Amino acid sequence: MTRDAEEVSVMAGAVRLHGLLRVPPNERGIVLFAHGSGSGRLSPRNTYVAEQLGKAGFATLLFDLLTMEEEEIDETTAELRFDIPLLTERLIATTHWTLEQRRLKNLPLSYFGASTGAAAALAAAARVPAVAAVVSRGGRPDLAGAALPRVRAATLLIVGGNDDQVLALNKEALEQLSCEAQLSVVPGATHLFVEPGALEQVASLAAAWLTRHASLPPAAHPHATE
Repeated sequence: MTRDAEEVSVMAGAVRLHGLLRVPPNERGIVLFAHGSGSGRLSPRNTYVAEQLGKAGFATLLFDLLTMEEEEIDETTAELRFDIPLLTERLIATTHWTLEQRRLKNLPLSYFGASTGAAAALAAAARVPAVAAVVSRGGRPDLAGAALPRVRAATLLIVGGNDDQVLALNKEALEQLSCEAQLSVVPGATHLFVEPGALEQVASLAAAWLTRHASLPPAAHPHATE
């Protein structure tokens, strides 16, 4: 089980982003969540996935890519949620903050992106060599554009079997990735994975991928000799 969430804040340029950090005992890696359209650190779906990853030994950081004022603007215009360069810069700033934290800096680092947040995760991974893996849930990797061929982090694309348009976009994006990459389809699931058992499959797939590509073996744990 993870410890209670710790509220943290990160400076990204001139704005302050708020997040929730959970660190389990003997953490094996750290996962940063890049939320999708109109979502944030309190997303119930990503919170569930984060809890399951915590049980698998991963520290998790769920944070808002937009400020409260920006979210209010976005609710009306829906323009900022598709501003991938902006979201990417915010994610990179949060990544740098994470790598500066004493208890986190020696952990393998990965991203979990949903919807448009997946595009930001892939675009950021293309620029930050420290990123070991990326998991996309119902993502829009196509919006990462020219960054896709430059991604070196092992990438898992998870899509609902009944999310036809997004599934087609993910198949096209998969062909542009030159890193180790895989497309996993959850049968019968739609875009938000609300079907019984669908989100559980997402969490299981993510945990297995991150354990394989972005986690420390027990003997290599940074606190093993403390």
